Amino acid sequence: MKVGHWTEVEPQVFEGEDVKAVKRVLIGRKLGAPNYVMRLFTLPVGGFTPFHSHPWEHEVFVLKGKVLLKGEDERHILEEGSFALVMPNEKHGFENAGDEEAMFICVIPNSGGE
Repeated sequence: MKVGHWTEVEPQVFEGEDVKAVKRVLIGRKLGAPNYVMRLFTLPVGGFTPFHSHPWEHEVFVLKGKVLLKGEDERHILEEGSFALVMPNEKHGFENAGDEEAMFICVIPNSGGE
């Protein structure tokens, strides 16, 4: 068994033209997870991830704030307690849609990297 606290995980800060987010890999290769990677994303006010796609799914659960989930033809506001499934190869991006920091858990298969 492996346990930890999110505040003990080194943040990876991404800030550029197409991204403004912080990622922490909570569970992944470092802990020996054989199948899945659990990541915690923090979007500051005005924060966002790139609009992109890849061949694996995402499972997302919002912990704090409001998150806009953008797809090619749809948009959804996710709030604390909301969840979403982004299918493989589906274009998507996340944006902070509120006036406070937003946080969400994102689980992917380990084939997607960390």
